Amino acid sequence: MAEPRRPPGGGGAGGEGLGRSRGGFTSKIHLSADGCCRPLSLIVTRGQRADCTQFVPVLEKIRVPRRELGRPRKKPDSVSADKAYSNGPCRQYLRRRGIPHTIPEKADSQAARLRKGSRGGRPPGYDEDRYKKRNTVERAINKLKNSRAVATRYDKRGYVFLGTVTAAALVIWLRS
Repeated sequence: MAEPRRPPGGGGAGGEGLGRSRGGFTSKIHLSADGCCRPLSLIVTRGQRADCTQFVPVLEKIRVPRRELGRPRKKPDSVSADKAYSNGPCRQYLRRRGIPHTIPEKADSQAARLRKGSRGGRPPGYDEDRYKKRNTVERAINKLKNSRAVATRYDKRGYVFLGTVTAAALVIWLRS
């Protein structure tokens, strides 16, 4: 019998969001943030999980309520990310949904594209001014870590820690 599929946040039996990383036994918070450093969506995973594997689940969880009646917005105006998200699946997902993005190309990807010559295609679009605003995610994480419970993670269970991070995100929204 096949093992049941777990949600991207690492939930379910045994999904405590703890894992080995360079820093030791840790967990990782993956999130998207708006221009004011307010978290829009977040997922807690084990410390060894790569950032790019959680790119699509984090973007799929975005729900921004509208001022007037109607369904919440699910699509961001644009995405700025670092080189960790410079792979094909991330770029294809953004293109398929019609989301403009600014993600620099990795040096090895650029070299491989140039080696192919005219078959390598065009370089991806890159706006340096928009890329400078990418640090809003890091600033949002720093705001979350102002909460001692998020910074130290004394919570043993993954779902409790996710609740702690969510409560810290709500405080950020209420203060802004």
